Amino acid sequence: MTHKPSYDSIPTRHSLLLRLKDWGDQSGWQEFFDSYWALLYNTSRRAGLNDTEAQEAVQETVIAVSKKMPEFKVDPSRGSFSAWLLQLARWRIADQFRIRARAEAKAAPQKGLWAGDSWETAVSDDSAATDPLQCIPDLLAVPLETIWNEEWERNLITAALERVKSQVNARQYQMFDLHKLQGLSAGETARSMKVSAASVYMAAFRVSRLLNRVVKEIRKTVE
Repeated sequence: MTHKPSYDSIPTRHSLLLRLKDWGDQSGWQEFFDSYWALLYNTSRRAGLNDTEAQEAVQETVIAVSKKMPEFKVDPSRGSFSAWLLQLARWRIADQFRIRARAEAKAAPQKGLWAGDSWETAVSDDSAATDPLQCIPDLLAVPLETIWNEEWERNLITAALERVKSQVNARQYQMFDLHKLQGLSAGETARSMKVSAASVYMAAFRVSRLLNRVVKEIRKTVE
């Protein structure tokens, strides 16, 4: 993957969702893609797709969003954007397993690898009641929702860290990064940065407090 996600845009602001209703807003769609391709790609990979399949799933999910965006209502009472996007991604991931199964069935038809109308029917319609991933025996060690939530949370924290990094002194952030994120002890961090351990503790406290506040602020944008 060559795109660098704009983590500052994760999770999606309501203002961006409104912009996405305009197919002609190219900058809005580029912001959406830059913000969400990593979430979609990582979820697809952890679901069991290879790199090529995951990239296809990302592309097809974005296309699905563009087609279905007029139906999405920016209304928390109707469900979150995250849940809506997950549902679209779920079908695109299942599509890739279907395509893989077809190829395997052609390569080894005697094994009967997921061939037949039952599989085709199960994953061909987004309105079907059956969860497409339930059609694949032993596909996931954990539910797709769990994978999605973990990836969403990871992106949220990364977004918060990027904001915090731009708001604090570079040396303070470096001490916080070494001590809290990379796991060095206060003493090791102090020796590395040539500061006192007290300075490390204070920097870690200040940056951690700011990080918690920023995380809460970001969460409010999707609640």
